[in-house]
Amino acid sequence: MKQTDPMQTVPNSAPLHTVDLIRKKRDGLSLDDREIRFLANGAADGSIPLEQLSAWLMAAWIRGLSLTETRALTIAMRDSGEKFSPARLRKTAVDKHSTGGVGDKTSFLIAPLAAACGVAVPMISGRALGHTGGTLDKLESIPGYRTTLTLQEFETVLLRCGASIVSQTPSLVPADRVLYALRDRTGTVENPGLICASILSKKLAAGLDALVLDVKTGSGAFLRKQEDSEYLAALMVATAEAAGTRTVALLTDMSQPLGHTAGNWIELVESVALLRGRRPAESEDLRQLSLVLAGWMIHLGGQAGTPEGGYERAEAALADGSALRNFFCMIGAHGGDTSVFDDPAAFHNPGATAVLTAWKSGYISAMDTAKIGWAVQRLGAGREKAGEPVDPHAGIDFNARRGAKIQQGQPIATLFATSAGFLEEPSALLKEAIIVSDSPPEPVPLVGRVFTRENAENYLQNAVR
Repeated sequence: MKQTDPMQTVPNSAPLHTVDLIRKKRDGLSLDDREIRFLANGAADGSIPLEQLSAWLMAAWIRGLSLTETRALTIAMRDSGEKFSPARLRKTAVDKHSTGGVGDKTSFLIAPLAAACGVAVPMISGRALGHTGGTLDKLESIPGYRTTLTLQEFETVLLRCGASIVSQTPSLVPADRVLYALRDRTGTVENPGLICASILSKKLAAGLDALVLDVKTGSGAFLRKQEDSEYLAALMVATAEAAGTRTVALLTDMSQPLGHTAGNWIELVESVALLRGRRPAESEDLRQLSLVLAGWMIHLGGQAGTPEGGYERAEAALADGSALRNFFCMIGAHGGDTSVFDDPAAFHNPGATAVLTAWKSGYISAMDTAKIGWAVQRLGAGREKAGEPVDPHAGIDFNARRGAKIQQGQPIATLFATSAGFLEEPSALLKEAIIVSDSPPEPVPLVGRVFTRENAENYLQNAVR
């Protein structure tokens, strides 16, 4: 007699048990929508112990998630708490999200740029994860800035300033808040399905009309292989589009830190300098990428006929100071003290400082950006355990970047740490991460492939995973 799969004979109303779902995923089987919802709701309400959630995350990391599982997890996490509706804003709601980088501070530029061009930007952001910095940690280096707002306060700031950057409330996507912290502590960050569900659940809970994704490639990306980054980009576009949100993903270079700073307060200082119309050469990649991303947001928000037209509008908002005014409006509306930007150097107060000099002459031919990210974290700018405080003044200011010709003894980076005891390991990591050669490196394009709804599904159908 032909045997039937016992999983197929279980009635849909039969009780679910977490350990069974762990075993099922461990053995390479797919979970259905009901099972995924059970896990997401259990994470949200605390009914599933953290050790079981951790075990399931590891099984999912090793075995992978199917397209169906990824979409189910995204929706289940989105629906695990309350959601925000931007209807009263009477503007198209568009956001941008980066998959994580070192020195990636584009949010501080693109949010006010897009808002200055008539787009509403309800941005729900995260904290430091792994070797990458956290937008919320950076904003909290501004005295008084509140990242935790009620949804009513969130709406009020958006109505007043056009943009608001906040954390998840306890009731907004609670499943992701739990799973996000567990992934950082259990080595289960670098998985396309888990990354996709985490990012999109927060973004879709904000009621977005459109979304621009900045998917990192290169040595500083969570997914360091080009094909993995392409797969993640296509996966997120297809998943968000299936949920009714118009989405585009740009693959962008993370083979070196973006701009010349990596940390918390010092990244805000660099961003505000650009918003004030300054254009230092060492920040040009940050400026260009921010304008490209803002251009897509403005286009998808219906304020420009093409991404190129959106770029031009964003550049005009940078030049006339309207983006800077929007940014300071947002900071003030969140309770932040904008006066610290009157004299940023005076506010900067690291516990210890060291200068790393070139150990030989040549060209900076490569940077292991992930290793640089870990150096920033160990200076005190990031955290090893969930809930740990971060030092707003820790970080690295790069005196020379990829492609620069340097002389032995020349300063190439200034390190800011919580205390002198935090300097030794990061200095050693930087020496390992920065490669000095006799020849300059080949240039790497800042923006590579672009995925839209037209090509994402086709890519996924042909991708070999």
